[in-house]
Amino acid sequence: MTDASPDDPHTPAVCLDVGSCWTKAVLVLPDGTPAGFAEHPTTPDVLTGVDAAVAAAAAAAGRRRRAAPRVLACSSAGGALRLAVVGAETLTATEAGHRVCRSAGARVVGVHPGPLEPDAVLELSSRRPGAVLLLGGADGADPAVLLHNAGRLARTRGHWPVLLSVGEDARADALGLLLAGGRAVTTCPNVTPQPGRIVAGPARDAVAALYARHVLGAGTGRFGALVRSGTHAAVGDGAGVLARLTGSGVLVVDVGSATTDVHRHGPGSGPAAATVEGDLGVRDGAVGVLTEAQTEGIVDPVEADLLGPAVATLQESRATVPADRGAAAEDRRLAAIAAVVALRRHLRHTGVLADPAQPEPAPVTPVDAGEIGLVVLTGGVFRQRDAAGLAAAARTVRHDAVLAPLLARAEVRVDSESVLAPAGLLAAHGREVAASGLLAEHLTG
Repeated sequence: MTDASPDDPHTPAVCLDVGSCWTKAVLVLPDGTPAGFAEHPTTPDVLTGVDAAVAAAAAAAGRRRRAAPRVLACSSAGGALRLAVVGAETLTATEAGHRVCRSAGARVVGVHPGPLEPDAVLELSSRRPGAVLLLGGADGADPAVLLHNAGRLARTRGHWPVLLSVGEDARADALGLLLAGGRAVTTCPNVTPQPGRIVAGPARDAVAALYARHVLGAGTGRFGALVRSGTHAAVGDGAGVLARLTGSGVLVVDVGSATTDVHRHGPGSGPAAATVEGDLGVRDGAVGVLTEAQTEGIVDPVEADLLGPAVATLQESRATVPADRGAAAEDRRLAAIAAVVALRRHLRHTGVLADPAQPEPAPVTPVDAGEIGLVVLTGGVFRQRDAAGLAAAARTVRHDAVLAPLLARAEVRVDSESVLAPAGLLAAHGREVAASGLLAEHLTG
């Protein structure tokens, strides 16, 4: 059932989204009618959960199904990219790491200042990084610590790549040491070219490229043949279809277990921008949501204390569903907060909002915020039947003090049927009729 055979838009399709915690499947008929939904906890081997979800969704059509469905799949099974930072000094390395990760799908899992000694190497390895950012200080600085660390990393066991962000004067020597040890290396301009100055843009782009490969999860064998794109790409494609259908600018926020991504499309076939936050989610990223909500002033200390125990539980719970209405309400509240933080970051990253922490603003994406006519909250956490609770989540976004002026003329809707990613998959495989029908039925009507 999970083959990668040529597509026929006149047959049903099972749209499969393999997440870091849940694998979700929607059976969609050629006209865009959803005929079945199933979900299964994402399994360690991935394929067991995939096959179970696909079979259950396909079976939901019963005897109405005449043709075998085509499986269209996306994945975010890899979750956020775990980035360890190795640098000369703690404060600079910490700030540089967080700025590089911001909006690029990564989160900092450890900062290791100074020369790497055996204990520090063991600690770094224990963090299970997906990549290591190696810094060397300001341009022209003494390269001794950098070269020592490059040699250590070259000899350390592990398959993670190194992102080498150092000055040109020391880059060749450090690169040579890393390559001699068989380490995969990506080079980019120095994040810290001068004392007190951080230029994160090029390294952030490199991290985003690493994330795009990492997020798919196990990319070999049958799963690798089945999954060719990330969930964030599918949601972005769905946002594009929605913008064409509505003729207005669209903002989509997809709140996941480990990451939260934002997609902005101009009216019709206008320009688009996307960001992925690797520290915001309702399971693996729950602690990051509460931390950033306090930093941004979205929650007060009293609410933070009330949410704290739930967040600690969610961080470890992974593929669980709320046990009662109270737990479901906490899930929705956390998801709404994640959406607000992610939207603020996205609009700052693309230059629509000023970022007080970023003295060198990113290039402005040519999308006028005044053109935004629709904001959509999507993600499995919003697949609930509590209309009042979902409306409260939408109000949290609409009435946020920072976002409200930009969204004054926009409608905020909740994708409670999880149709955006399936619509994006359909559109990417030439099934525009089905994609448009699916969205028209559930999000534009």
